[in-house]
Amino acid sequence: MVSSESFAPVTAPLHGVVRVPGSKSVSNRALVCAALAPGESRLTGVASGDDTSRMVAGLQQLGAEIEVGGDTVQVRRAIGRASRVAVVIDAGLAGTTSRFLSAVAALRVGASTITGDAGLLRRPMGELHRLLRDIGASVSSEREGFLPVTIVGAPERNAGPTADITARGDVSSQFISALMMIAPLLGGLRINLSGAVVSRGYLAMTADVMASFGVAVQLADDVIVVPAGPYRADAFHVDADWSSASYPFAAVAIAGGEVTVPGLRSDSAQPEAGFVDVLARMGCTVSEDATGVMVSRDAQRPLIGVDVDMAEMSDLVPTLAAIAACATSPTRIRGVGFIRAKESDRLGDLAGELGACGALIEVHNDGLAITPRALRSAVVNPHDDHRLAMSLALLGIRQAGIVVSDAPVVAKSWPTFWSSMRQGLGLS
Repeated sequence: MVSSESFAPVTAPLHGVVRVPGSKSVSNRALVCAALAPGESRLTGVASGDDTSRMVAGLQQLGAEIEVGGDTVQVRRAIGRASRVAVVIDAGLAGTTSRFLSAVAALRVGASTITGDAGLLRRPMGELHRLLRDIGASVSSEREGFLPVTIVGAPERNAGPTADITARGDVSSQFISALMMIAPLLGGLRINLSGAVVSRGYLAMTADVMASFGVAVQLADDVIVVPAGPYRADAFHVDADWSSASYPFAAVAIAGGEVTVPGLRSDSAQPEAGFVDVLARMGCTVSEDATGVMVSRDAQRPLIGVDVDMAEMSDLVPTLAAIAACATSPTRIRGVGFIRAKESDRLGDLAGELGACGALIEVHNDGLAITPRALRSAVVNPHDDHRLAMSLALLGIRQAGIVVSDAPVVAKSWPTFWSSMRQGLGLS
């Protein structure tokens, strides 16, 4: 397998159609809900990539019967809540998978150990583990607040009236989403939110997916009320992934031209759908029809920097940073101090690699300030982060010799990224 990849600079505007996988975020939520529902669910458009395959494998270890055929997943049997069989689940580098499955494990009587690769073991999970203890699970780890963790659930202790817990909103919305999805089977749950809530749009996404499987969640500014279950099996379609779409959109923003990404909907529950509004502010034109969304930029029109709060679509900070490094004026990204604890330090690591390529970067407590300068050749390290790899690769469209080491890391969310971008946009 080739360990490094790069795109060659383009000399003319880009034109093409790029097909992206289904939403990883929606897929993982739908898989969990389907695996908690009695009966058979059929999911279509499910994301490819390591995160999703790790989720499927973990749910199977917890007793769910799941059959995968391409982007269609049949969930034929729910997890075995009464099973006393001890399981060890390897989540690899999949943070979402490890967090959601830790919560699902709290529904089982048997012991479930969640572990992963070294990069995942460095990511803090203390708030999630505290919340799981608050609902009655036994949680033990070699290093408090980190994986590996062993969880022993006690579902019989959790039945009864709706319980109250308090969750910090400023750590990770995934911890709260994890609790939301298991709450119906705990007899309901009232989650009081303390502090500013980061990535609130993902909580709405979780509620939206849960509604498709028969659970109506009440979302308010400072409280989430989840009623008692059960879930209902569903035929569920996963829309195309707005996060993946950000990369072909960014390529056109940098080089000019136009690209269409089929299967996107502007009314999607995915918070990243708002990224096209940022692109429009930078000088792009956005349109939508029944087939998908098109982004274009006249190569003669300047690509201008923006001042923007990216808290609701923080996964696209690396994408925006790459575009900003190719703009004609500075960009300030705000509201994303929490992304230091993602797959990489998405402020410090990203700034270091962009700086190696010639951009002038200032790291702030809540984000980045990016001043464009002439780019230079560099071999960049994605730090085990698929989003850094895909974003930094875009700089090669502007500057020769920008090479991404550990290129296969893109398999976490978009295994065919390199070939899809080349074929869809004519890149070399």
